Amino acid sequence: MTAWTPRIWTGLAAISGLLAVAFGAFAAHGLTQAKPIEWLHTGSQYQMVHALAVFAALVLHRADAKSMGLVAGLFLVGTALFSGSLYAMALGGPRLLGAITPLGGLSFMAGWAVMAWRGFKLPQA
Repeated sequence: MTAWTPRIWTGLAAISGLLAVAFGAFAAHGLTQAKPIEWLHTGSQYQMVHALAVFAALVLHRADAKSMGLVAGLFLVGTALFSGSLYAMALGGPRLLGAITPLGGLSFMAGWAVMAWRGFKLPQA
């Protein structure tokens, strides 16, 4: 398995941010039905926040916080499950995909929990 290098973290976070902007723009300009617009808007907001959180995980990793690769992975998996399922439904996928959305939310929360746990273990400045 490839190591979580700053190059990979930065690239994946940037691609995630780019996709968040693209789906947000599509929600604003490419759709007319309220529910798909709402799904795309929600998915893009969560995706952008977690793209930036992957960058924060890299900064914490550089400050010697442990488990930040796990945190970045949880955020990226959360994005795929949470935002991805909302995007798929907005683009015509079955509503059954909505059952996947909470799994992404759990992945986000697990990432934040690990980040907090490891952040509190950082040495005092």
